[in-house]
Amino acid sequence: MSWILSIIGPSDMAALAFFVCAWLMFEAVVDYSPLRFRSLSGLMAERRREWMLTLADRDLRMIDTGIVAGLQQGSAYFGSASILAIGGCFALFGSTDAVLQIYRDIPFIEPVPRGAYELKVFGLTTICVYGFFKFGWAYRLFNYCSILIGGVSHTQDAPPEERRAAALRAAEMNIVASRHFTAGMRAIFFSLAYIGWFVGPWVLIGSTVFVVLVLARRQFFSRARSILIA
Repeated sequence: MSWILSIIGPSDMAALAFFVCAWLMFEAVVDYSPLRFRSLSGLMAERRREWMLTLADRDLRMIDTGIVAGLQQGSAYFGSASILAIGGCFALFGSTDAVLQIYRDIPFIEPVPRGAYELKVFGLTTICVYGFFKFGWAYRLFNYCSILIGGVSHTQDAPPEERRAAALRAAEMNIVASRHFTAGMRAIFFSLAYIGWFVGPWVLIGSTVFVVLVLARRQFFSRARSILIA
């Protein structure tokens, strides 16, 4: 802790702690508290189970495999975007002198020491790497889900209880994959809030509050959620 304080000031340290705590608290409320059953993600998890139970009662499943393929493509797209973002972060490391000169030329922004700037870029890189791992794992889990769908017996080959149990296994795999995908998307949103730190600690706090409010609205007060509970 002391070596971090030697690089950044107390205000930056407080803003960074606020950013991390806001992220962790939001994730705890949405993913682990009793409110998770009332969130948009929680309501969609129930719809995923309904989807798989419907799948168990029909033999033609091209539509279902097409949906899973679309989910995989979304994970692959954002995983590729995360790779590009990581490359951009390494480019920021290589442009340190030019960026520090920009800081000195902007009158309303205090000059940033080299160590503090590089620490901020390292943090941004870490968030992008975290997002990439989440999207990569989600892609793999959606692939497992498609395999489990293929293992659901046809209506004439197995009793309803066996088909429903196999379908629910596929549903739970799909839900786990969606949670990792959502975590990756959340990392992208919070990385946008983190960029505010390059301007100043108060901007980081403000951008973090803004992102948390946007994500909370989407999970608990959005039109999409209203459609699910209508």
